[in-house]
Amino acid sequence: MQSLVSTEWLAAALDQPNLVVLDASAHLPSAKRNAAAEFAQSHVPGARFFDLGALVDETSPVPMACPRPQQLSDLLAELGVSQDDRIVFYCDSAVKTSARAWFLCMENGLHNVAILDGGLAKWRAEGRSLESGEPVVVPATPMSLHSQSRIRLKADMLANIERASEQVLDARDEGRFSGTTVDSVHGQPTGHIPGSLNLPFPQLFADDGTYRSPDELRDLFAEAGIDLNQPVTTTCGSGVTASVLLFAMHLVGKDDTALYDGSWLDWGSDPDTPKAVRSEQDGKVG
Repeated sequence: MQSLVSTEWLAAALDQPNLVVLDASAHLPSAKRNAAAEFAQSHVPGARFFDLGALVDETSPVPMACPRPQQLSDLLAELGVSQDDRIVFYCDSAVKTSARAWFLCMENGLHNVAILDGGLAKWRAEGRSLESGEPVVVPATPMSLHSQSRIRLKADMLANIERASEQVLDARDEGRFSGTTVDSVHGQPTGHIPGSLNLPFPQLFADDGTYRSPDELRDLFAEAGIDLNQPVTTTCGSGVTASVLLFAMHLVGKDDTALYDGSWLDWGSDPDTPKAVRSEQDGKVG
């Protein structure tokens, strides 16, 4: 199974054994949407609701921290997912949360995982079958999952400013990255980690919500100043859209990548972390 599957492929594969479709939709509070309620109302036939909101490590000091392996294992078991299953994630979220779900699986050693290109919006626009209600699921045995060390913490990011061993790419909009607009999403001071580069995640998608071609993605990374031959750590507001950058790099064959856990929620809320901004007058970063 490819990492990115089309609506045509999924429609033909829905009845295949060991294929599990998971709705990983989640929304910013400002969207005023209830992902679980929307799932119950309308979803891809046979899909199950993957509650991203439950996958936060509450024992970590990091805001919105990635879950412990056991948390992910328990949720997948509850949804009836077994070690040999193939997983297809989709979402109907403006912040493309299926990429976050994909990354959490990859970070914990699950690799037979894909994203539905265009998500539920494309599926619905094509007039494909939908169903409502809650699926009947037979729980599975929890898997033994282990971190693959693709998580970076604040201490790692501070050290990287000095040694510059990993490129840092920020998925937020240019205004928040540059510090020229207010942060209406998380309410943090704006700006960016010194030395980081910027590629707003919406640029990775075509008008129909599908990912751009590998060649187009490579060009976008190059235009952002990224050398795809060198390691990259991604960041964003909280760690969600940074996962979109990670998935896009995966599509072009790059997996020596990592996620800054907590991202700007973690960095911006600490008064002691250095923050770079760009002056509106001279366009320079300072």
